[in-house]
Amino acid sequence: MTSSEKVVVRIPPSPTGNLHIGTARTALFNYLFAKQKGGKIVIRIEDTDKERSRREFEDNIFEGLKWLGIAYDGEFSRQSERSEKYRGALLGLIDKGVAYISKEPSKNDASVEVEVVRLKNPGKIVTFNDLVRGDITFDTTELGDFVIAKNLNEPLYHLAVVFDDHDAGVTHVIRGEDHISNTPRQILIQEAFGFDRPAYAHIPLILGPDRSKLSKRHGATALTNYRDQGFLPEGMINYLALLGWNPGTEKEIFTMDELIADFDINKIQKGGAVFDEKKLRWVNKEHIKRLPKEVLEREILDRIKRSFPDKNIPDGLSEIISERIEVFSDVDELIKAGELDYFFFEPKLEKEKINWKKDDALTAKLHLEEVIKILQSDGDVMAYAEAAGKGSVLWPLRYSLSGKEKSPDPITLLSILGREESVRRVNKAAQILS
Repeated sequence: MTSSEKVVVRIPPSPTGNLHIGTARTALFNYLFAKQKGGKIVIRIEDTDKERSRREFEDNIFEGLKWLGIAYDGEFSRQSERSEKYRGALLGLIDKGVAYISKEPSKNDASVEVEVVRLKNPGKIVTFNDLVRGDITFDTTELGDFVIAKNLNEPLYHLAVVFDDHDAGVTHVIRGEDHISNTPRQILIQEAFGFDRPAYAHIPLILGPDRSKLSKRHGATALTNYRDQGFLPEGMINYLALLGWNPGTEKEIFTMDELIADFDINKIQKGGAVFDEKKLRWVNKEHIKRLPKEVLEREILDRIKRSFPDKNIPDGLSEIISERIEVFSDVDELIKAGELDYFFFEPKLEKEKINWKKDDALTAKLHLEEVIKILQSDGDVMAYAEAAGKGSVLWPLRYSLSGKEKSPDPITLLSILGREESVRRVNKAAQILS
């Protein structure tokens, strides 16, 4: 590639399954590189596997890319719709004498003869420069005359990929390291056609916590599953970028624009990148914090309203919930666990849980009665707690208001429940202690 050529990358998902984390990360790296270089992104659906390819998977792939904000530049193709082009390409290779039709026994039935197309392998040493890994060398002799098409109408993956990349003017092939072994075959096919060689960058695989290849047993790998759980696309983009790439600084939270500005293909790591959902959740929480207040509040309140449709939602509730969540589905989990019930229903109290540790019931009752007086006179509950003993005052107050041993602090509960409801609940707890 010369300096005057425009960068062109391709995102070539196979519609044999939903868009998963690995494909999404590869698509993102291609997108960041192209955008930074003022280049172009083309999308190609590689559906030569007719038995496993499904249109619903293709739809899911586009749905996931759209959610992430990864757009392409209007160029889109399906390999299944390019049969005539492949046939012409195969005939051209045969006419040049660099490929030939071979009659061979069928793999499924040795008594049946089939015709495949094989490339004449010159048996040479092939070296290519990988932008991530440096020079990589293969001896292609052991590949023999490998098959490039089942017949003139059914090209195999390597032939179709090489032809499509050239046809689209692809200058950079950025893909997973599991494709390294495919590269020598594809280079031989490029040379047979007389095509220019694109630049290659093989990025590390994404691994599970046990350092095996990421799979469904490590959790939800379909990208739309994370969307449906309430992850933000900004959080997912940010985290995916950090899987195998490091900016060389301490910075971990990026917007898409910042990623485009800072992305450096030379800083992609060689070692496998471990997918850590805890880290993903942390990154997502950081992006939740950046949401406009009204957007954050609307998302939280909409989820609460679905579970408490007939209840008034207290002011300030969304604010304390936002501090407790890393992803929006955490709101649903809080609701399911009953962690928000006390904001809408009077809690059921157990007498033996009201008083603090070694305090007796009478001591707790006296503290609660004093709190009631303070609330009714708009006094300072915290000042009283600090004077009388925080645990002795705040524990029974918290439990009286929430019926929970763990909840937001009682001063926060007072502000959300309001004076009238708070006094009623504290008074009831004091009566139970009587």
